[in-house]
Amino acid sequence: MTSKSLVPVDRIDKAILLIRKQKVMLDADLAELYGVETKVLVQAVKRNRERFPEDFMFQLNKEEVDFLRSQFVTLKKGRGQHSKYPPYAFTEQGVAMLSSVLRSQRAIQVNIEIMRAFIRLRQMLAPHAELARKLDALEKRYDAQFKEVFEAIRRLTAPPEPKRRPIGFRKGGE
Repeated sequence: MTSKSLVPVDRIDKAILLIRKQKVMLDADLAELYGVETKVLVQAVKRNRERFPEDFMFQLNKEEVDFLRSQFVTLKKGRGQHSKYPPYAFTEQGVAMLSSVLRSQRAIQVNIEIMRAFIRLRQMLAPHAELARKLDALEKRYDAQFKEVFEAIRRLTAPPEPKRRPIGFRKGGE
């Protein structure tokens, strides 16, 4: 382990978001952690675009940006306080790739800390994933049994069909 962390662990943990069912970090958060401007980070990524396929990095769409803004109510006021372009989201692999694009000593150290945060998150979620799998198996097993019970109850509680006389005229007064 490192002797002293450049960035508080909880700061990194809070910057990891779940978007499109993936754990990601936004370009502005990463830039802040690396100690560079967001536009510098984005420019470095664009110069090395081949290193960042869609499973490493993607740009948020309008709905995702609006949702994020609604989640973080404390937005800065004033002209020029927000990017006019949707932010980029970096997956764990994309963050790892950033270390080859941003070559400062700080970027290397912060990257190590971010990778450790992703590992901690995975370790915390692993027991929950196992529990979810067990619950799914139980649900599947017992749903079939309960389905049969409910069908039997419905048959027993259904009102009997009334005996009806045929509609229409009958010959011979039957």
